[in-house]
Amino acid sequence: MTTIDPSLYLSNLPKTRTPSSTLGKDEFLKILMTQLQNQDPTSPMDDREFISQMATFSSLEQMMNMSSSIDTLVQSQLISPVIQYSHMIGKEVTYPLNDEVAGKETGLHSSKVVAVSQNEGWAVLELENGEKIYADAVTQVRDSNRPEEAGEA
Repeated sequence: MTTIDPSLYLSNLPKTRTPSSTLGKDEFLKILMTQLQNQDPTSPMDDREFISQMATFSSLEQMMNMSSSIDTLVQSQLISPVIQYSHMIGKEVTYPLNDEVAGKETGLHSSKVVAVSQNEGWAVLELENGEKIYADAVTQVRDSNRPEEAGEA
């Protein structure tokens, strides 16, 4: 014979209800359905009032969908390396140049950033001298419109 788990008894359920501060489309639809079920049959809800409530529900649902879409768009824009590094366009960057054959650094080079792209999720800076470097390879960023001050190298 099977037994019933005592934790599932109704008497063990919480007796207090936690109210929500938001009214979503599901709650709105429940209220509307409750109104329809409990209306006086001799004096049914006016059809104009019903249409007005359905229009309100439809409008609420569209606004919630639009809000969700905008949130998704904003999040995808914040994650994009192109957006994150777009402020680098027009800046003078200094980066180490590596000798592929010798496998060592051959010195520092500078060039102006003309575009930003991405490769496998990494930001790639396209430089005025034709080179492309990853953004994390940059060792210094300067405003290219500002002349170098004396003493800076």
